[in-house]
Amino acid sequence: MHPDKLKPMLFSNMKSYTREQFVKDVISGIIVAIIALPLSIALALASGVGPEQGLYTAIVAGFLIAFFGGSRVQIAGPTAAFATIVAGIVAKNGMSGLALATVMAGLILIIMGFLRLGSLIKFIPYTITTGFTAGIAVTILIGQLKDFFGLTYPAGTVTIETMEKVGAFGKYLNTLNVQALIVGLISLAILVIWPKISAKIPGSLIAVIVGIVMVKFLNMQVNTIGDLYTISNKLPSFTMPELSFSALRNVTSDAFTIAILAAIESLLSCVVADGMIASHHRSNMELIAQGIGNIGSALFGGIPATGAIARTAANIKNGGRTPVAGIVHSLVLVLVLVILMPYAALIPMPTIAAILFVVAYNMCQWKAFLHLCKTAPKSDILVLVITFVLTIVFDLVVAIEVGMLLAGLLFMKRMSEETDVHGWTYYDPDTDPDATELRQIPKHVRVYEISGPMFFGVADKMAEVTLKDFTKCLIIRMRGVPALDATAMRALEGLHERCEKAGVTLIFSHVNEQPRRTMEKAGFVEKIGEENFCAHIDAALERAEALAGDLQE
Repeated sequence: MHPDKLKPMLFSNMKSYTREQFVKDVISGIIVAIIALPLSIALALASGVGPEQGLYTAIVAGFLIAFFGGSRVQIAGPTAAFATIVAGIVAKNGMSGLALATVMAGLILIIMGFLRLGSLIKFIPYTITTGFTAGIAVTILIGQLKDFFGLTYPAGTVTIETMEKVGAFGKYLNTLNVQALIVGLISLAILVIWPKISAKIPGSLIAVIVGIVMVKFLNMQVNTIGDLYTISNKLPSFTMPELSFSALRNVTSDAFTIAILAAIESLLSCVVADGMIASHHRSNMELIAQGIGNIGSALFGGIPATGAIARTAANIKNGGRTPVAGIVHSLVLVLVLVILMPYAALIPMPTIAAILFVVAYNMCQWKAFLHLCKTAPKSDILVLVITFVLTIVFDLVVAIEVGMLLAGLLFMKRMSEETDVHGWTYYDPDTDPDATELRQIPKHVRVYEISGPMFFGVADKMAEVTLKDFTKCLIIRMRGVPALDATAMRALEGLHERCEKAGVTLIFSHVNEQPRRTMEKAGFVEKIGEENFCAHIDAALERAEALAGDLQE
């Protein structure tokens, strides 16, 4: 299987599909649907939309991404990474604005796939993905404090931004509802303890059932989903977002955020899954599938979707090995939506908050975060911490933009420190008998060796090349230069001008392929003369001696 092939994995898997594998896929699909049910509802509520929107996303996007996807086992649906972004878009532009942004994001993902940009995701540093993932986890946790403690905020309290939520929580902590806190704590205890008792039935489902029983039969005064939202068990219907130039301009940055995050999240999930089943996903096909899935989700009332690492891992553990499991998971959720959705109104909000606490804990990667803080270079720790803080204080867009800019600048600084321009040491064989290994260079020849990439960050180092009054030939040895950019090329042209004025001939030794192409394109090779480009240092020294002999004659 070629990893870059633009062919859905489902079609490849069908060639050798067996009845035994079909049974395993169906069982795994049903189990994953049971896991996805409370999660989809909880993540929809965390995203500031109705509970059924979460199921619409898991059904439509889950089906399309499984059908067209480039992974054998990826399960897609609403994920925690999007919760705070979606909530912000809904608060700012409403559901129509979110739908338009998601459709645009889907188109961007499809274009990324056809342009074969799947491999570009590897250029996003681990420090940035760890920083914003931990930051998102913290924002989800902060967003659920109100429901977990059963607080009551006065009408008109603005709690869109994370810091506004922190402020409101501190201000209205005196409205704490003890009954809500009890339900929340018991739900949290079940979520923590249940996996140790049974791995077959998800703890979130048990927590939901226990929460409903407590509130319903103990007559506890606790908010349920039904108190805050209107529940619908209608199947998703086609809705076209409002199209206008101003609306498109409004949501463009949100669309790019959704697209980039969906790409990062889903391809990370694919990589994790590959490691679990010793397989290779098709990253570009996966991007196209993510695009199709997000467009479908938005047009049928859902929210942005991506590959969900936890649900994908559950699929693998339960025997799912082809996209059929993902398709079955979507179809089972259709039945759940029609039959069981009215009962979702009974789920207590503190139970939803407890489920999201566990989601936040599982995604925060605190061990990886601490390990990086202990072992990484200082510049990487700076990127990690700044990305983390900006995700919480501002939002993911600012965090990724600043993080990437900072990571790029620090990388260039690191590279510039690796680039070195130094002249060869002159010696007298009569006074330095230990220097027999060194080459003898005529007095009128100077040799400078450059090592490391030559780019704009190190162009000023060419000023370190000095000429003496008696210098007739300058040799620049470039065997250690893998790359040359336009700014460094300009610095070499400046050096050539200096040499011309001083009557010095410039000779190059061992110029690698990329720098040579750049020089040819700039017309520099023609200017210097092909004869002054030598394959190695000995040839360059011979050329310098020959030139010196010509000058003396």
